Amino acid sequence: MLRFLPLLAATAIFLTACGGDQPGTDDAGTPAGAARRENILHLGGGIGGTHMDWMKTVYNRAGMSEIVQLPLTAYDKDGVLHGMAAESWSVSEDGLTWTFALRDSLVWSDGTPLTAHDYAFALTRAVGQGYDFSWYWSSAADVSNWAAVESGDLPVADLGVAAVDDGTLVLTTNQPKVYIPGVSVFWFPVPRHVQGRYGDEWAASDAHYVSSGPFELTEWRRGDRIVMRRNPAYRGPWKAQADGIIVYPQLGDPAVGFPAYLAGDLDMTEVNVGQLAYAADRLSGQLRSGTVFGLYYLAFDVSKPPFDNVHVRRALMYAVDRDELTRTVLRNVAVPARTLLAPGFPGHNPAIAEATRFDPERARRELAEAGYAGGEGFPEVSLWWRIEGGHGATVAGPMAQYLQAQLGEVLGIDIEIQGLELKTWMDGLARGENSFFQAPYMRDYLDPSNFFSIFVCGGRHNWVHPEYTALVREANETMDWRRR
Repeated sequence: MLRFLPLLAATAIFLTACGGDQPGTDDAGTPAGAARRENILHLGGGIGGTHMDWMKTVYNRAGMSEIVQLPLTAYDKDGVLHGMAAESWSVSEDGLTWTFALRDSLVWSDGTPLTAHDYAFALTRAVGQGYDFSWYWSSAADVSNWAAVESGDLPVADLGVAAVDDGTLVLTTNQPKVYIPGVSVFWFPVPRHVQGRYGDEWAASDAHYVSSGPFELTEWRRGDRIVMRRNPAYRGPWKAQADGIIVYPQLGDPAVGFPAYLAGDLDMTEVNVGQLAYAADRLSGQLRSGTVFGLYYLAFDVSKPPFDNVHVRRALMYAVDRDELTRTVLRNVAVPARTLLAPGFPGHNPAIAEATRFDPERARRELAEAGYAGGEGFPEVSLWWRIEGGHGATVAGPMAQYLQAQLGEVLGIDIEIQGLELKTWMDGLARGENSFFQAPYMRDYLDPSNFFSIFVCGGRHNWVHPEYTALVREANETMDWRRR
């Protein structure tokens, strides 16, 4: 059973080729070589996983499948929800049945019609394969019968999704969920005509891959590059503004991405806290920041010592100076998190921020109350932090080091910190292989339920609190915003 302690809300700090004359740039202010690339974007990043298919694996996916596949809906830069494959949608009077009307004439990159059946198949396939994003559909979306079908207690035909015809998709939920259109930003299609022939290997290379989005995959060299070009068959909204995108997964870490940017090999890169001062001084015209509404928190297994003791958890809460962490160590690339919802996120309530104030004296009293005065006798614990995803190099690593030092200084306890690859970290969280996690969570859709649903029974963590779960579910069903 895991409980949590919010630490900070992350922002994205990155460089992009624009602005005035800077060292390492050409006369136009762009990295040397970028101006000669015509309309091709060279980017570092992506995830070096197994399949370029969001509906096969999220946490171990490859590349940027979101660019080459068309979701049902999407948010624009201002947080406004738009229909993508879905032209419109409606909900039944009881709030349980959502009907999506797809746009006409959508096709896959090989010319095959893209239909509601491909979206329905994406979920029926996912529920039967041990999907690592299953919690999203069983908890956040609460798709009817998801858990029973996943466990094998019901046949897949009983799952609450169906294609009525080529242009009509129906989703049924166990409880009313007023935010289902927002959840659908991560509902991508799977090509039945290709997957049926090649199995999941259709998305493991560029040999049989087909795309539904504004770009199509044309080349995939594992460990080297992923090439995506404008998809001439694309008939959906939000047309491609570039002729192509080339992604270099090995250059995703700012430690190598930033030098590559300066050399003109990338058109955009994130910068880590160590690079930020130089970038602000020498490349200020190219420096950008953006809100990602990402939360970092500490998660404890409250069924295992020492975290089964509430005084230990309180000691850790009061021992962390979030203001100092964000101001000095992270150089303001994040803001202190006082609640689950970041400032500016719908439903943010600053009134409860006082509960997480830095209070070292109380932290020491709480630890003494737990039986570990001055840190004496505190057991060995390891804080697992995630290297990949969630701006790991920029935020997670420096934050873990700060926590190690801060808890030693304030409480006199020694903790080990371990940076793990995404899959190892996720497996450890899901299987209860550790009791102490530094956890990132980036927003999926713009609704308070996105963060509050993490902790409902059956959510991301094995934490059971029926009253909390009941309150969240009641809010999820409520149309009136003030009451929610």
